[in-house]
Amino acid sequence: MSAFSIGFVIFPQLTQLDFTGPLQVLARLPESATHIVAKSSDPVPSDCGLNLLPTCAFASCPSLDLICVPGGSVGVADVLSDRETIEFVRRQAEGAKYVTSVCTGAFVLGAAGLLRGRQATTHWAFTDLLPLVGATHVKSRVVKDGNLITAGGVTSGIDFGLSVVAELAGELVAQSIQLGIEYDPAPPFDAGHPDRAPHAAKDRVSSRYQRMRDLFRARLAHQNSA
Repeated sequence: MSAFSIGFVIFPQLTQLDFTGPLQVLARLPESATHIVAKSSDPVPSDCGLNLLPTCAFASCPSLDLICVPGGSVGVADVLSDRETIEFVRRQAEGAKYVTSVCTGAFVLGAAGLLRGRQATTHWAFTDLLPLVGATHVKSRVVKDGNLITAGGVTSGIDFGLSVVAELAGELVAQSIQLGIEYDPAPPFDAGHPDRAPHAAKDRVSSRYQRMRDLFRARLAHQNSA
């Protein structure tokens, strides 16, 4: 039996934890093979200065059983205008058992036409843009709609990874991985979601996202008119 093939599509200025969080979980899935896929084999800069090294390029990537697109607002905004990456995602998704994203990576799936008529989630600051790609927002850290699985912002990718492991290998394996990575969140502040964060924190963060929201809207509108 061949290994379950998992592929993460990476691109310049992605948010590394969108990628490395679920990678750390899914790399421990028994009988699986993980591929880190980019346009070329050159190092890919993330939005925090960490360079990431692909294991294969689009041209040499095998057929994937699970494709995952991480997010990163600056990087995703560029990918929305990148036909080569969009076409690669669409092509791989056709044969994949699971089509997935973390954070704003959902809009890459959307640009590839993979969210039309589906339930999905993304980073809280961008959820109201999901209808622009035909999706209905569901307020949850992980949303499953058939073979489509989308995760909310950044750290939600770890929850997503554990959910996928539980589906593929059972809850005991997922629980063992959770224990192994000591994923036992106890944040010092209850400010991780806008429903609970103080107004001052929301105002401070929301203003930073407004420019990117406007850019996403413009790029998605161009996609829809193309």
